[in-house]
Amino acid sequence: MAGRGVKDQKHCCLCGRTESEVPLLIEGADGWVCADCMKQIHDYVEDLTTIRQSSPAEKLTDIKKPAEIKEFLDQYVIGQDRAKKLLSVAVYNHYKRVNHNLVDKPNDGVELEKSNILLVGPTGTGKTLLAKTIARLLNVPFTIVDATVLTEAGYVGEDVESILTRLLQEADYDVARAERGIVFIDEIDKIARKGDNPSITRDVSGEGVQQAMLKLLEGNVVNVPPKGGRKHPEQDFVHVDTQNILFICGGAFEGIERHIAERLNTQVVGFGTSSKQRVLRENLLKYVDPQDLRSYGLIPEIVGRLPVVTHLDSLNRDSLLRILTEPKNAILKQYAELFRMDGIKLVVQSAVKELIVDTAIANKMGARGLRSICERIFNDAMYDAPSSGNRTFTVTLAYAKARLSDEA
Repeated sequence: MAGRGVKDQKHCCLCGRTESEVPLLIEGADGWVCADCMKQIHDYVEDLTTIRQSSPAEKLTDIKKPAEIKEFLDQYVIGQDRAKKLLSVAVYNHYKRVNHNLVDKPNDGVELEKSNILLVGPTGTGKTLLAKTIARLLNVPFTIVDATVLTEAGYVGEDVESILTRLLQEADYDVARAERGIVFIDEIDKIARKGDNPSITRDVSGEGVQQAMLKLLEGNVVNVPPKGGRKHPEQDFVHVDTQNILFICGGAFEGIERHIAERLNTQVVGFGTSSKQRVLRENLLKYVDPQDLRSYGLIPEIVGRLPVVTHLDSLNRDSLLRILTEPKNAILKQYAELFRMDGIKLVVQSAVKELIVDTAIANKMGARGLRSICERIFNDAMYDAPSSGNRTFTVTLAYAKARLSDEA
């Protein structure tokens, strides 16, 4: 009798729990469903519909010519003409490759392969700025990811496949659009192999990540967790073909000049040869080649999948002065806009601009150091000016020197 009494109680037809064991029972046509099961059903259906049906391949239109792409980059990035030309050609060829391989589907057997790019340059020379600027111009999904957070699968950190998760998000979870996108991997030098011998210990954030990245760079069908694999292990994977995804990698490669110098200045054996090749130290980075990248810690397979290698020049004094004032988003223009929003006109004397540049050169921080110096100079003014009632604020050389000395 007691058993029949329990059986006659209201219970969830899915999990079997009774009314006293669940927060809420919802009546259906043939029984009851508890609130917990309803939530699980809702979450499951939401996950299934997150990934949209792949849109049919459409030809990319309004393709900018390389000269037009470089002209756009010139508005925001000072100097680095070689890198800008190379990126402009790479992006233009990427559009043509997408139209050729995915849309036209040639039957002549000619399939255009991608040429991934590696940008090598000191910190503050504009690698990330180039990527962010070119993203404004593109009509394909574009994402910037940081290699420093990546670890080998199974360890604390993010899996390599999370790179494509970001691209899927940029493509609004349209797989077909994601498969024609561009990915910029920043700080790739931070995953260099930590030791010369690759087999003694596991290098979970170095060589292990490089090995995992091979399938992405070369072009394979990769299983991508749409919401991050570790936080949602129950979700279905999305299959993304990386064959037509262009990868642009950037890194400072601090200290690679030593490897270049060792390679270039070795003893030359033979008749009629000089004992050493004379190379100016400040220009060493322009001689970077795959051998130097391998010596630095990139595995040969990764180097082979980044066939286009170019360098960014260190910024000289004239370039830093132009960066301070000329681009559309120049640093001093940004501060002038901040003051203008308070109804104040900002005037910066020429000597102050030269002081900012000289301080940045002394700190060896490149263009990135300009902002921190400006913050030290303008911080007190941004505190006092809004309540001062003055309509103009002039930054003199004495004022700037006093602010910098106070912060020192």
